[in-house]
Amino acid sequence: MSQSKVFPQVQPFLDEMTETWSYVVYDREGGSAAVIDPVLDFDQPSGRTATDGAEKIVAFVKQKNLTVEWVLETHAHADHLSAAPFIREQLGGKIGIGDHITQVQGIFRSVFNLEKEFLVDGSQFDHLFAEEETFRIGDLEGRVIYVPGHTPADMAWLIGDALFVGDTLFLPDVGSARCDFPGGDARMLYRSVRKLLELPEETRMFMCHDYPPNGSRPHQCETTVGEQKRSNIHLKDGVSEEQFVKMRTERDATLGMPRLIIPSIQVNIRAGQMPPAEDNGTVYLKVPVNKL
Repeated sequence: MSQSKVFPQVQPFLDEMTETWSYVVYDREGGSAAVIDPVLDFDQPSGRTATDGAEKIVAFVKQKNLTVEWVLETHAHADHLSAAPFIREQLGGKIGIGDHITQVQGIFRSVFNLEKEFLVDGSQFDHLFAEEETFRIGDLEGRVIYVPGHTPADMAWLIGDALFVGDTLFLPDVGSARCDFPGGDARMLYRSVRKLLELPEETRMFMCHDYPPNGSRPHQCETTVGEQKRSNIHLKDGVSEEQFVKMRTERDATLGMPRLIIPSIQVNIRAGQMPPAEDNGTVYLKVPVNKL
């Protein structure tokens, strides 16, 4: 059966604090699953973490009697901490991310002046996916699509007829992701999106975030390739590369930094693990002053 004719079941989970969507993708009840972009609760004023949101994913997987094959990250997120290690501990599976994560690790090892033992080879993850690599989730086949621009390491996961785009695209009335983080590039993002929009129009497209304009509607997670081509306010058909780059560059210049970027990046380039504890047994996250 061709990949476009396979229809995986998709269960979304919304983390309202960060407006992040996580997903369980599975072939059938009692079958195999992947967990995509799970969120660890983090209270910044206190520095405390919790697993309330991730436990909802665990409960669903157990209810459906699923075997988790993969815990997949679309990229090293700058707006939430990953719960991938917790999911793997509770449910099994391998933590996977795109192989360009090494570039992001190199950038932020310098930004945060990380310990010399921190390696920029991606070895913190169980598997580094290359562009166009394929993988299996039970009866489902997945394919990796390299979509740099928001960061140099973004990957989209095409599983059957379901495409998980990370921060590359948002819903049509929200548009596209920023490109001003270290290693980001608006021109690359435009080309990445055009590649995604070459997929069949009926392909289901699942967002990593939704930011309803002015609270005009409830949070939503799903659209289609066809709807993006017709209606995306930044990248619909007819928008040229030069038009997009001009718009994105000017817009990004007005944006503040994400609220959780400082703790998130330090954790997420480690596959969701915290930095090593210091000699007093406490884990610390650094704040670079006047650096970002």
